[in-house]
Amino acid sequence: MPAPQPFAWLRPSDPDRKAPATGRTVLAAVLTGLLTSLLLMDGLGVNLLLCAALAAAGAGIAARAAGRRLRPWTAVWSALALALLAVPALYEAHWPTLLSMVWAVGLASLALHGGRRWSGVLFALPGLLWQLVPALGWARKSLRGGGGVARGRVVPVLKGVLVAAVLLAVFGTLFASADAAMADVLDSLVPSLDLGELPARVALFTLGLAAALGFAHIAAGPRRWDRARIRPGRARGRLEWALPLAALNLMFGAFAVVQAVVVLGGGESVLERTGMSRSAYARQGFWQLLVITVLTLVVVAVAKRWAPRATETDRRLARVLLGALCLLTLVVVASALGRMWFYVDASGLTTLRLWVLAVELWLGVVFLLLIAAGLTPSAGWLPRAVVLSAALAAAGYGLIGPDALIAEHNVARFERTGQIDLRNVRGLSPDAVPALDRLPGDYRTCALSVMASELGRDGATPWYADSLAGARARDILAERPPADRLVGQEYACDRVGLRYGFTFGG
Repeated sequence: MPAPQPFAWLRPSDPDRKAPATGRTVLAAVLTGLLTSLLLMDGLGVNLLLCAALAAAGAGIAARAAGRRLRPWTAVWSALALALLAVPALYEAHWPTLLSMVWAVGLASLALHGGRRWSGVLFALPGLLWQLVPALGWARKSLRGGGGVARGRVVPVLKGVLVAAVLLAVFGTLFASADAAMADVLDSLVPSLDLGELPARVALFTLGLAAALGFAHIAAGPRRWDRARIRPGRARGRLEWALPLAALNLMFGAFAVVQAVVVLGGGESVLERTGMSRSAYARQGFWQLLVITVLTLVVVAVAKRWAPRATETDRRLARVLLGALCLLTLVVVASALGRMWFYVDASGLTTLRLWVLAVELWLGVVFLLLIAAGLTPSAGWLPRAVVLSAALAAAGYGLIGPDALIAEHNVARFERTGQIDLRNVRGLSPDAVPALDRLPGDYRTCALSVMASELGRDGATPWYADSLAGARARDILAERPPADRLVGQEYACDRVGLRYGFTFGG
């Protein structure tokens, strides 16, 4: 009997059945590379959706050539990926855009791979990274080997594109020089080409081509990560396994009781012993509770792997102890969210605070899914449900416009209390301009001066690289530009209490 090869499950499931690259697949990939090099140089906006749609068309052609059919989960992951790619077209904030792009690529890979077990969904998410280099060889082999037909389709189209580009460049230049209005139209529609940008555009072309071919390569014959053989953990003795979990449950239970006493108003003695006010007590310890939530998730996963399962009693004991721990962890999640909300109410909303609030909410959803899985006969739905919840959380976070929400909260708080952290709002993206535009006088000048100068340096942004929020911010600042910051040798930020970037007032 031959010895098992290490990492044999990482190999393609059916390498002999992988469909060859067709001419249309390669052509779609080349066009994706060209579109990427032309449009993505000026920034991100609707151009990202255009490039993704062309790459998706190439993957669809490859999937159809391989005889694959559209399945419900494939449609779900694909729709979520497209929703995530809409974030750059709507908002300017960099962090939500990066998060959305990473998740969109992962969900597109998962849509093409398929998968329902933990190994299937987790290995499929970064699956594109392992296909970039093999996909180039796959396309090259198809064009060289069986590729007479493929070359006969690709080369004429590329020649036609090249001739069309030359003709448009010549006649477009003549029309632009003959009519100023036509020149403005062409400037807004046609990407600017600069020889100094050639290396960057070549890199973008290579990236777009490799990504499109990678997705097509997956569609033509995906790896079946669900077939990975992962040995279950060795079951521990009942006492050895249950005693630590029971002790942890008792500690979590004690924390839940203390929280109930304080929240219900009967904890004055507890507050007196801590020497803290009720609001200060509520704001204390959010980060520790967040760490506790994450560590508990690790404990549940490890305990589940080594849980005793020989008898029905063992399995029932595992469900009871792990279910109780998940249920008590929801109290920790609720306490952490309440403490962060008190903190936000006292000090304002920031990017970090909103992000950790979103993460804590998602962790709460994960524990609810774990509890539901423990109550159902089969938990085969759990891996995809957890990934779906994370993808929905990422999409929701990006589509709400975090910077706009942060600015709206802080401006509303200023209108109510007269206090605002200008250090925070000055660092937001142009998404925040509509809310900050409501601030009075020097507050508005101080809050918007940095954004106005940055947008002024950027110059005109092409339609395909702009966002709705960015266009709206430019319109507002063009109509009502911030007043000159330097008036009477005093800065507007100084006059409202923001001195040397350390203090704030209002």
